[in-house]
Amino acid sequence: MSLIESLINLRYGISKDTVLNPDRGGMPPGGSADPDRLGEVLLGLRSQAAVSVEDDLDYGELARSEAYANYRRHLLELRSFDPSMLADRERQLAFWINLYNGLVLDAVIQWRIMRSVLELPGFFWRAAYNIGGLRYSANDIENGIVRGNAPHPAIPGAPFGRADPRRAFSMMPTDPRVHFALVCASRSCPPVAVYDPDRVNEQLDQATRSFIRGGGVKVDGARRRVLLSRIFQWYAVDFGAHWFAIGDRGPLLRFAAPYLESDDALRLTTGGIWSVSFTRYDWSLNGLWSAKEP
Repeated sequence: MSLIESLINLRYGISKDTVLNPDRGGMPPGGSADPDRLGEVLLGLRSQAAVSVEDDLDYGELARSEAYANYRRHLLELRSFDPSMLADRERQLAFWINLYNGLVLDAVIQWRIMRSVLELPGFFWRAAYNIGGLRYSANDIENGIVRGNAPHPAIPGAPFGRADPRRAFSMMPTDPRVHFALVCASRSCPPVAVYDPDRVNEQLDQATRSFIRGGGVKVDGARRRVLLSRIFQWYAVDFGAHWFAIGDRGPLLRFAAPYLESDDALRLTTGGIWSVSFTRYDWSLNGLWSAKEP
């Protein structure tokens, strides 16, 4: 555990036993999770939770569902799963993205988050699972694993120290498309999807295209202005720009251009100076709680 992580855990009163899949004696000796099954149970959650074409989720309906009960049963198996068994990068990507998305949905339900994940200070450090005997928070999965042990945008230092066994699973180089697959349970984040290791590259391209064309990038040709999701600013280094998009923002536009509609892509790639700014991030919950109690 790094010094930064120790200080954050102290600040929020988080211990190594603070996980959403605690051992309550229900795991048979020698049991182990099938990583591909995680996608299957998440697909059940996604189908159960959708309530509108805007991809809003009904957390109340989800909390009452057999799909959620099945997901919670599967979590106990993860306590004995060894991530080194993920044979290739595609399986690693699919597993960790699915795990992150399931963890955040689970945390919203377990802690009855009603309006925003910001209601609970330290949400992304508190939300965690025990995987193979080690604690992985949402922050650990995002920054420590899928971003290759990169610092949190607002916090210096790598999440995993040199002696941290979790560091062995850090994925390098970073694939910037993961930012359009990880779901933070907020209005401005991508919609929930389930990733298949055999199709994960195709799915990441689709998720990136959908997010960018769905408002993540807005091109105003008349004013030569581009509005980008705040994600591009926070994680600018992953898209080839400097920290927090200070200075040249051209790399952000060059990343986005291939995913835009052809007319907008042509405008961005035919030269000239563009003004680049970032939109406000909406942390409102990406769903609702239906009136009936679980």
